[in-house]
Amino acid sequence: MLEHLRITQEDILQFCVDPEYKERSWPDDYWPKTAAPPRPDAWNKSIAGFRRDRDELKRLALNPDVDLTAKVPAGTDQTYLRELLLVADHTAYHLGELVVVRRALDAWPG
Repeated sequence: MLEHLRITQEDILQFCVDPEYKERSWPDDYWPKTAAPPRPDAWNKSIAGFRRDRDELKRLALNPDVDLTAKVPAGTDQTYLRELLLVADHTAYHLGELVVVRRALDAWPG
């Protein structure tokens, strides 16, 4: 789930900042290829990537030169605000799932 969050957030960021953005294929390009992490350091790398892209989205949201109601150049009718709300909603949904799974596995910090 964490890697799915990272991939999706990165995609939304790229959609917002790259005028040459190319749409990915759903669902294949939005989920990791394997259920298990491919390397022991994958969890930490995924967290770092998620935080990096989250910080970039924050900078976009707070940039006074960006009209959040303007349409994203790579899109059709999507606005920057819509994309920021989409990533926040998507993250909240899956974060809730992650908490439930960790609790079910008794892997939640006491």
